[in-house]
Order: sequence, then structure tokens, then C-alpha cells
Amino acid sequence: MVYTTFGNTGVKVSALGFGAMRLPMREEDGKKIVDDELAVPLMRQAFDLGVNYVDSAPLYCEKLSEASVGKALKGYRDKVYLSTKNPIEDNDGDHWMGRLEKSLKNLDTDYIDFYHFWGIGLNSFKSWQGLKYGPLEAAHKAKDQGMIRHISFSYHDSPENFKPIVDSGHFESILVQYNMLDRSNEENIAYAKSKGLGVVVMGPVGGGRLGAPSDKILGLLKNKPASTAEMALRFVLANENINIALSGMSDINMVKENAEIASRTGHLTEDEMRHIKAMMEENKDLAKLYCTGCDYCKPCPQNINISYLFEIMNRHRVYGLTEHAKSAYNEVINGWSWIKSADASKCISCGACETKCPQKLPIMKQLQETHATLAP
Repeated sequence: MVYTTFGNTGVKVSALGFGAMRLPMREEDGKKIVDDELAVPLMRQAFDLGVNYVDSAPLYCEKLSEASVGKALKGYRDKVYLSTKNPIEDNDGDHWMGRLEKSLKNLDTDYIDFYHFWGIGLNSFKSWQGLKYGPLEAAHKAKDQGMIRHISFSYHDSPENFKPIVDSGHFESILVQYNMLDRSNEENIAYAKSKGLGVVVMGPVGGGRLGAPSDKILGLLKNKPASTAEMALRFVLANENINIALSGMSDINMVKENAEIASRTGHLTEDEMRHIKAMMEENKDLAKLYCTGCDYCKPCPQNINISYLFEIMNRHRVYGLTEHAKSAYNEVINGWSWIKSADASKCISCGACETKCPQKLPIMKQLQETHATLAP
């Protein structure tokens, strides 16, 4: 396993982190629960292979992830850095502390190594500054008392809102989205590294999108990787500003494969990185020919989320991720998708969307093509 120094914290962290949001689940008495007979050995296998960073959150896996992580850490607590998050439901420092105490109890531990302000945004962050015993003051108090070792934040706000939060000096590490399909935080990652923060990226395989086979993506390198997922992970690990690629792993084979990849050095040459980035930018421009995602077409009277369905279609048409695109569209059809939308067959050809589209796209025709191509 490759290890790097995690910003100014001084600790050495593994290139691969275990994301505990997709642990094996099973049903019991009509409820979904974590299958600890599978999940605990799975995490311990990762620890034995050198992974020394595990990330959870209070709401993962039907609110059971933290408890399972706590079980897996028995006998490993002094070898593995633990990360979890505070959802910050209000600006009250006592409430913030109460949520921390609940996580400590769930995890059955006395301290958390990297405790994140979950899904931070610039506006909410500004609202905490200067508050008498708000979340920021509570976090520093918790650190002084040894309940947490390092104050961190995860980020989903616009890329341009990132730097002021880093510059505040409150935080020691970050968790942001970054992968071949979404490089919007690339500059921010480099900035955080330059300011001495440890850098963890979530979604290195694009939330599963890059786990599906794609000859187009594999063809970006002369020496093809074994899988699209390997290509995606190597791309992230090749970025020298990133310490940890956080991967949600749900079976032993995934753990072994990812650990093997993270144990290599020299993932991609500079020329290969430049070539991949250039080709992915071309693909992004091509995707915009089908939809820019501006959402001026909304609302649709049939509750079709047009831009989302076109994004799914582009996974097939532009990136060759056909298997994943069909799976995602099937979730829409069955109402399982977390992004809600009627499927494209519900279009009644009223034309309201096309009159509002600044790109003058043939939306009704593209919806028909989407359903014809991706429906089971």
C-alpha cells in the first residue's frame, strides 16, 4: 500500500480509503439492516491489506453504518484513522455536540480522528462565524477535550465558493467529489493541498458510473487497463494533490482489486494524464450538444426531469457506459432513483420544453430516443 503525509496533520494515510456507505445489507423483520457477518470481515480485510482510513456518516446504510464500522475497528482502532460527519441541523453548539456524542456512542469509541462538517456551503459557513457557541466553537471545544483529533469538512457547494472556507483556518482536511467525469474541483484540490490540508476524494469511480465497462474510456490509453473502474481509480491516484481515494466497497473482490491498484506507483504518466483530460473535455463538449443542463426547460407538465434523463443518455452515447446508463434509467422507470423523474415515455409532445430551450434542442425527439435506447 502507498502512504502519504496527510497535509499538516503529520499522519501517514493509505492511498485507498474505505467508504462505509455501501456495506452489504440484508432484510430482517421487513427492515434493511447491515449484514455484519459480511460487512465486518470486509472492512477488516481492507485493514489487513493496508487501508488505514475508514469513512462513515450517521445516515449511511439506514443509519447503521457507524455501528458496523465500530465493530470492525475492534482490535484495529490504533491502526486505522476514523472519519465520520456531523450533519449540522442547526446553529446550536450544544446540538452539534449532542450529534457528536451520538456518533461516538454508535462507533463505540472515545474519539474520532477526522470529524467533518457534512456537506458544508459558503453561506452556511458564514452564518456560523461569530456565533456565540455555534458549530465552529463547539468543534474547537470538542478538539480541545480530545473527542475529535482533527476538524474537517466535506463539500458539495459550487467550486467558486471553496477557497474562503479553506482560508478560514478552521479545517485540517477536506472531502470532495473528483473523478474522470467530474473534474470541477481539480483546482480546489490543488489549492487545499498548497494550504496544508489533507485531501480525500469521494466518488473516484463516479458513484459507480465508471465501474461499468466502457471501451471508449479504456481506449484512452494504449495499454488498456483491466477495467473501466481500474482506469478511473488510477486516474484519481495519479493526481499528486490527492492523499486518499475513498471507495465504497461491497465485496471482497472489490477490496482486493482496489487495494492492489492502490499499492502501485506511477499510475499514469504526465502525457497520459494530459491526453485523458483533453479527451474527456472533448467528450464533455460533445455531451453539451445534447443538453447543457441549464434546466430552462423546466417544469415539465409530465414531471420528466429532462436534463437528468439526457445526462443518463450521455453516459451511453458519449462515454460508452451503456450498462450503467440502462441500469440508471431502469431505476427511473421503477421509481427507485434518488433523483425523481417520470420516464421519457411519459412525454405527451406538448412542446413546452422546446419553446424554452436556449439551445433549440429537439427535446421531444431526444426523449423518444432515450426511451427506445435505454428501456428494458
